[in-house]
Amino acid sequence: MLNILYEDNHLLVLIKEPNVPMMEDASQDLDLLSMAKAYLKEKYQKPGNVYLGLVHRLDRPVGGVCVLAKTSKAAARLSRQMQNNEWQKEYLAVIEAHNIPAKGELRDYLLKDSKTNMVKVAPEGKLAILDYEVIKENKDLSLVRVSLKTGRSHQIRVQFASRHWPLYGDQRYNPQAKKGQQIALWAYRLSFVHPTLKKRLSFTAPINRYPFNI
Repeated sequence: MLNILYEDNHLLVLIKEPNVPMMEDASQDLDLLSMAKAYLKEKYQKPGNVYLGLVHRLDRPVGGVCVLAKTSKAAARLSRQMQNNEWQKEYLAVIEAHNIPAKGELRDYLLKDSKTNMVKVAPEGKLAILDYEVIKENKDLSLVRVSLKTGRSHQIRVQFASRHWPLYGDQRYNPQAKKGQQIALWAYRLSFVHPTLKKRLSFTAPINRYPFNI
C-alpha cells in the first residue's frame, strides 16, 4: 500500500517505508519503484510499460519523503535541480550521544569504496556539508534535525559517526548497534521547484515512534 502525499501529471511524491528498496536489487524484495509503476498502471489502465523516473534515492533502511518523475521532462529538470543543489532536504536523526553542541555545521571530505559500499572521511574525497540542530535529548540519545547542503552517499551517517556520534541502529557505521535494530534516520522534509509550474513545493513526513519520540 503506497502512502502518497501528492500526485499530478508530472510528479508522484510519497513516503517510503524503512527497509523497502527504492528499486529492484539482488534481494528481489518488492521495491518502491515497482509498486508505484503497478499503482499507475492500474489507476490509469495503461497498456504496456509505465514510465517512472528515479531522480534521487534513499538508502534502503531509511524511510521518509521521496519523489518520482512521471515524465522524462520532469525527471531531467528535477535531476538538474539536484545537480545544482536547488533541492532542500531535511532529515531527522537520533544519535547515540548527548551534550553535543546545540547546532553546527559539519564539513568533511568523503570517499566511497565501491567494492564494500562503505564511505569514509578522507582528504582525497568529495566535499560534504550539512547543518544540524539538536531538537531534544536524554541521557543517552539526541534527536537532531539535519539540513543537507550536499548529497554524498551515506553522508549523514558517516559525518556523525566520524565524530563519535553514531546514529542509533546504524548497522554499518555504529559498532554498538544491536543486531536487528532499525537505523534512526528519516527523510523528514523535501522541497524543490515543480518542473513545469515553476513554483516551489514542500512536503513533510512527521514521525512519532521510538527512538524519534525520546
